[in-house]
Amino acid sequence: MQHESAPPSRYLRVREDRGHTVLEFRGEIDIAAATEVMPHLDRVTGQPDVRLVIDLSSVEFFDCSGLRLLYRARSRVLDNNGCLLLVCTHPLTLRVIRVTGLARLLPPLPSLDAALGQPEATSGSL
Repeated sequence: MQHESAPPSRYLRVREDRGHTVLEFRGEIDIAAATEVMPHLDRVTGQPDVRLVIDLSSVEFFDCSGLRLLYRARSRVLDNNGCLLLVCTHPLTLRVIRVTGLARLLPPLPSLDAALGQPEATSGSL
């Protein structure tokens, strides 16, 4: 069952879907967006045993500020015994994730359905 809450930011929508908290990043994820998104991200990733999906499907631009958000989310989720999955389909964003090595730690999935259909997975805890 899907439950939507009001968007906390123009760059982020948070909702519950099939037992996961889904953070849908939207638009251009740069330093301004990261500053706005960080408090919401920290609130969700600070919860114990959170089952989180970060969905980048609606992202048009993604720079190092976005990477910092993903690394921070991964670290906080692992520290709190949670599970984090990443959805990413945009070729340039995928390239950034692969070139920086983040894809080894947080393998991108091709769709939200693919992420939500995953068995309990780790967050790439290498």
